[in-house]
Amino acid sequence: MTKVMSATEAAHLVRDGDTVLVDGSGGGVNEPGLVLLALADRFLRESHPTRLTIVHPSGIGDGQGGGIDYLAHPGLVSRVIGGHWNWCSRMQALATSEQIEAYCLPQGVISHLFRAIAGGKPGVFTHVGLGTFVDPRIDGGRLNAKAKDQLVETIEIRGREYLFYPSFKVDVAIIRGTTADAFGNITMEGEGLYAETLAAAQAARNSGGRVIAQVKTLVKAGELDPRIVKVPGTVVDAVVVNPDQRLSFLTQQDPSLTGALRVSSTDIPALPLNERKIIARRAAFELHSGDVANLGYGMPDGVATVLAEEGLSDHVTFTLEQGHYGGVPATGADFGMARNQMAMIDAGAQFDFYDGGGLDVAVLSFAQVDPKGNVNVSKFGGRIAGIGGFVNIAQGAKRVVFVGTLRAGKQTVSITGDGISVQHEAKSPKFVSAVEQISFGGAYALQREVPVTYVTERAVFELAEDGLVLTEVAAGLDLERDVLQQMEFRPRIAAALKTMDARLFATMPMGLQLAPRPAGTERY
Repeated sequence: MTKVMSATEAAHLVRDGDTVLVDGSGGGVNEPGLVLLALADRFLRESHPTRLTIVHPSGIGDGQGGGIDYLAHPGLVSRVIGGHWNWCSRMQALATSEQIEAYCLPQGVISHLFRAIAGGKPGVFTHVGLGTFVDPRIDGGRLNAKAKDQLVETIEIRGREYLFYPSFKVDVAIIRGTTADAFGNITMEGEGLYAETLAAAQAARNSGGRVIAQVKTLVKAGELDPRIVKVPGTVVDAVVVNPDQRLSFLTQQDPSLTGALRVSSTDIPALPLNERKIIARRAAFELHSGDVANLGYGMPDGVATVLAEEGLSDHVTFTLEQGHYGGVPATGADFGMARNQMAMIDAGAQFDFYDGGGLDVAVLSFAQVDPKGNVNVSKFGGRIAGIGGFVNIAQGAKRVVFVGTLRAGKQTVSITGDGISVQHEAKSPKFVSAVEQISFGGAYALQREVPVTYVTERAVFELAEDGLVLTEVAAGLDLERDVLQQMEFRPRIAAALKTMDARLFATMPMGLQLAPRPAGTERY
């Protein structure tokens, strides 16, 4: 009996009240969009299925109605547990208008939950989320008033405090690969990442559920090399072929993003000299030669581009939570993929490495920072952005560097060659008296003795026992007018306040040299 069917037929495998896992990544990367669209079309025609619980570890969508937003219809969905929400504005609207129950859990936790469910385990026990909005003593991962159930518990094991995320039954998993044979074996040679594809399929199968796999190509049984099969056909119930499947919304095909082709570092264009480049350059000063690093979405990905321009790409191993090691992370809507990578592994295995302390340094964005060093990236200004892998990365890294402009909104600056001046001020402060949601807890970092740096285009701050400390300011600025008055609180000013390095503002490469790893941290 063939497992190949149309997307419309596969949509009928989803029943009222089902819990549906959707795997993939933001910007359409590894997204099973044809199946999601068919599911939405069925609901609009038949008013079924209804009351679905949707679970997705990463952001899925294009910000313009694709991905998870295909399912953003009242009645079709009753609950969403998402790791990241920034790509699905329509689902966000359902959440903020209290039409669905909305939750956000760390991407790595959801990734590990898939494996726990597949293995018949009670759930995930971890430190990840302590002291953040995911902690049940704060918000418990709830994003709106309609979300009332407790999805996270605190627990003590051998005198240490952990969070417990219970397993749940999975009725359907919707995944994506590249090629399938008639038995339903799935390969992923044309994808830019592996995500949680195998774990999601196994979680559904071992819950007594169903697995729908979208692929680009179909071959005869026996034609696939078993060494590249990522999901065995025994766990797949339906194969949907989409010959128009894209690598991402931005990119039709690019073999350099799947690992099939290497490119020269000279093919990677340098960043224009603006606030983003200044910040990326200053963040690069926090790296050591030999570091294993993670770069978050958005402004942090500029750090890899800066190192490429400086000829230092081989001095730091960049990793991505989607499973990449080495190379240069892709930017913008292609984030989650990388060029010239050395290895690509499953996301769950990558989060094992992160949660266990494998990262030397993480460079992450911020939306808000408060006097205690708490950071918010997940919920602000009426938006639900979600957390993605941020919590796993920030709480697992040995050093953390947060990057962003001093204020939010459009601003006009002049870069003078050794500093910066502000002609038109941005609209809103980012350094606020209290963050709207705690995505990163300063107290937890201090407890773990993790050095934390906050880099902006105008100033640099460090986290100390008494809170945020201003340590550097750019030349060309009036400290009081251009920095301190643009914050909602007054940080302590370091006794030896420094001027930011003039090379950060130069048009030419900086001639950057990375310091060696600190003594006692060498790897052999």
